[in-house]
Amino acid sequence: MVEYNDLIFEISRSGRVGYSLPKSDVKSVDLQDKFPKHLIRDEAAELPEVSELQLVRHYTALSNKNHGIDNGFYPLGSCTMKYNPKINEDVARLTGLSRIHPYQPSETVQGALELLYNLQEELAVITGMDAVTLQPSAGAQGEWTGLMMVKAYHEQKGEVRKKVLVPDSAHGTNPASASVAGFKTVTIPSNENGLVNLDELKKHVDSNTAALMLTNPNTLGLFEQEIAEIAAVVHEAGGLLYYDGANANAILGKTTPGTMGFDIVHLNLHKTFTGPHGGGGPGAGPVGVKEFLLPYLPVPRVEKDGDKFVLNSNYPLSIGRVKGYHGNFGILVRAYTYIRTLGPIGLREVSEGAVLHANYLRKRLEPYFDAPYSQICKHEFVLSGSRQKKLGVRTLDMAKRLLDFGYHPPTIYFPLNVEECLMIEPTETESKETMDAFADVMIQIAKEVEENPGIVLEAPHTTVIGRLDEVQAARQPILRYKKEESAVKVKEPVNV
Repeated sequence: MVEYNDLIFEISRSGRVGYSLPKSDVKSVDLQDKFPKHLIRDEAAELPEVSELQLVRHYTALSNKNHGIDNGFYPLGSCTMKYNPKINEDVARLTGLSRIHPYQPSETVQGALELLYNLQEELAVITGMDAVTLQPSAGAQGEWTGLMMVKAYHEQKGEVRKKVLVPDSAHGTNPASASVAGFKTVTIPSNENGLVNLDELKKHVDSNTAALMLTNPNTLGLFEQEIAEIAAVVHEAGGLLYYDGANANAILGKTTPGTMGFDIVHLNLHKTFTGPHGGGGPGAGPVGVKEFLLPYLPVPRVEKDGDKFVLNSNYPLSIGRVKGYHGNFGILVRAYTYIRTLGPIGLREVSEGAVLHANYLRKRLEPYFDAPYSQICKHEFVLSGSRQKKLGVRTLDMAKRLLDFGYHPPTIYFPLNVEECLMIEPTETESKETMDAFADVMIQIAKEVEENPGIVLEAPHTTVIGRLDEVQAARQPILRYKKEESAVKVKEPVNV
């Protein structure tokens, strides 16, 4: 029997064929005139020779080892790993949407342009903004796009502002995006309640402040109750307020960034609006702005001209195109399907369910872990493993132990301002039974730390591969196949 650790090269035998294609009728081209010699292969690539059945079984075995939202609970805080409705996939695969090309003349893709226009309009309503671009292909690119508009706005006024304020509980992409956009970041500390320290904010806001980047609720899952005052402080200094939409799942139908005073917002369609998280994406990070920033939006913009939909690039102050074509179209289709399926009432119920689930799970787990913040949370919450750390068991160890029970661990060690942090987001799509089962396991692990810490420290016990040397994996990753390095050490599963 072929085992999981028998990699595809190891089961290769000369002469086996896994495909059958007709002979090519395309005329061969002499590559010598097209590419430098050092880029032309001298001999055929060393590829495994296996049958189609072996190939299918190999990749099926690999896929069965993956953990995904379709086969298990995925409580990653801040990532909103919720169920992706299959109707989204059906619509995205409709021929009129999946078999078109971005270079087609606009008159031949009116249906696709209408969908993009409608999605822009609906996202503007959902966020309380006046206009939206769908171009950015990820939340982080949406952040950068928004910050480039911030820069263009200030420059158009004849100002060069270099400072972007970022709370200490912010997503790591916030300071990174600000740096890439050419700004200097200044960290604003949280107060004892996990919220922006308004007094500290006032100390750092001045005529050099370009923007404050903030998400509400914040990364601790807490709602910034002084958001109106925060907005006023930034605006009085001439700065802009940027909303990181990673946590928008908590406010759908309840409030909007526009109502809170934000000028710019990005949304993660692959989080809040159920696009899949595959291979680091495919993402979509639309950006919405208030009317005074509309001239700076990326072009071309999808607009309605009478009964036709057109692509308009006639915006002289635009920051230009930020992505090829018109965004990650397939993800945009999925988000549009989700919004139209639920409607306003359904979207409101999404946030109500997400907040209810997070608070239910928080109350079940708080007696067994340290809770740095006791107030009602929104869509996610943080716990601390500092109590367990005193007994010699880290948050990382407990996360590894969760693997033995078939759960993906929650986000750990983030945000950085919570010691031994566990960041948990159950989302609205999970059942009470699932949350109770997860809570039971978390409680069991907390008790194991006290009664039998060894079983936690040595976890995972049931996975194919145990703990990797994370430092070596980061510094010396194996990025290509080498036969002498291909033997994966596989543990014998044990019952725990």
